[in-house]
Amino acid sequence: MNYDLLPALFAFALVTVITPGPNNLMLMASGTNFGFRRTIPHMLGVGLGFPTMCFLVGLGVMKLFDLWPMSYTVLTVVSVLYMLYLAWKIANAAPMGDGTTEGKPLTFLQAASFQWVNPKAWSMALSAITLYASGRDMISVLWVAGMYVLCSCISTTSWTVLGTGIRHLLANPMRLRIFNWSMAALLVLSLVPVLLNQS
Repeated sequence: MNYDLLPALFAFALVTVITPGPNNLMLMASGTNFGFRRTIPHMLGVGLGFPTMCFLVGLGVMKLFDLWPMSYTVLTVVSVLYMLYLAWKIANAAPMGDGTTEGKPLTFLQAASFQWVNPKAWSMALSAITLYASGRDMISVLWVAGMYVLCSCISTTSWTVLGTGIRHLLANPMRLRIFNWSMAALLVLSLVPVLLNQS
């Protein structure tokens, strides 16, 4: 990798991870509903899961999809169904402090696994590898993945803190329900570009 590109890679990685998308919407909702400490496994799952995915894509995971073109359709269907399920979970999260066990934050493994069905994550990984590790050599791919670890720390913390910061505004169960349904609707709307690309 040309190390002169590192500032550009940092800017690219930061912009792609900090802009609104499924991960960030879910982190903000989790911060609001469960607080910062209980959201940490979710944050780590995103912060380490996406760079791992990016690394594996850079090493050639995409070749497997090229060998079986139908897998793109399968991935899209699985992605849409899983995102709809997550939207339903957010919309129906239990009110804060009501003592129920119905609502639980995502675990580390759930958040890390989610990256593989997150359309924005696929787009980001493919773009980053194409732009900054086009030769697919190990060092370049590691730099891209490592930069995403750094930028993900900034992004996951920011969105979770934003969610925890508005908890007091949403102590009213009706306001919290409106917030949760709004986050769920935004998560569903984030699927629109994916579905339009399939048509």
